[in-house]
Amino acid sequence: MASTVPVVEEAEDFSFLPLIHDIIKCMDKENQDVHQELNRLRVRIQEAREQISAMPGIDASPAAQQQRLHTLRDQVRTKNQLLHKYKGLCMFDIPKPS
Repeated sequence: MASTVPVVEEAEDFSFLPLIHDIIKCMDKENQDVHQELNRLRVRIQEAREQISAMPGIDASPAAQQQRLHTLRDQVRTKNQLLHKYKGLCMFDIPKPS
């Protein structure tokens, strides 16, 4: 049985460098917004942690992931061989695009 994996529609940008840059700028200016910027960074890191923990297969060990990868590659290889085999049989007249 094949399990369905939910597809993440929205790609999050977890680039922390701009936030860190803003924090350093606030510190250089001795601005009071440092705490706000630090909170934004904390929230961003927490969102990244939540998304990582929700990823499929993250709870599997590296050995189990390697085994799954090996199994999937074997399946793809077998299916490709079957495709080539049935493609080569030419049981049907397939009109060629002109």
